Amino acid sequence: MVQTPVKPKTLEEFLTLPETKPASEYIDGKIIQKPMPKGRHSILQAELGAAINSILRNKGVATAFTELRCTFGDRSVVPDIAVFENSRIPRSENGEIGDIFTAAPDWTIEILSPDQHMTKVLKNITHCIAHGSQMGWAIDPDDRSIIVCQSGQDLRVIDEAATLLPVPVFASTLQLTLNDVFEWLK
Repeated sequence: MVQTPVKPKTLEEFLTLPETKPASEYIDGKIIQKPMPKGRHSILQAELGAAINSILRNKGVATAFTELRCTFGDRSVVPDIAVFENSRIPRSENGEIGDIFTAAPDWTIEILSPDQHMTKVLKNITHCIAHGSQMGWAIDPDDRSIIVCQSGQDLRVIDEAATLLPVPVFASTLQLTLNDVFEWLK
């Protein structure tokens, strides 16, 4: 007999399910599987995460995590890059980084995939901002632009190559231009 999978009715039920590849998110009572990352998405995620960690993690300020499940505000999302100030990273009793993150990242970064809608990405970013994120980026490789979201401010579209990208205050030592980001695609 074939059993039909049970659809979870609550966030708690969703969190008991096995992880999927690519990751699934729980948003507004629905399970939504993220699209499979493709080449440009993958390299931008790897290079940007490494750039953030080479400056911020090495100075003990913050850590960038890729594909980290963050559960808060009745949602469970998996940003492409979630940056947490080190003081907010959950730790085990022996001081190692914990596995369960139950807060919005301090900085959330999403990289648009070809089969992904900007509206869904922006909804996730604004949800993070509403729950304490200091900043969110939506990177659009096709448009070669980054939409920057901050609490209490209008969305800002960065599309000039030489523009120094805004970062949260804790990340002020990270100096990247829009061109720096998209040069990683070459």
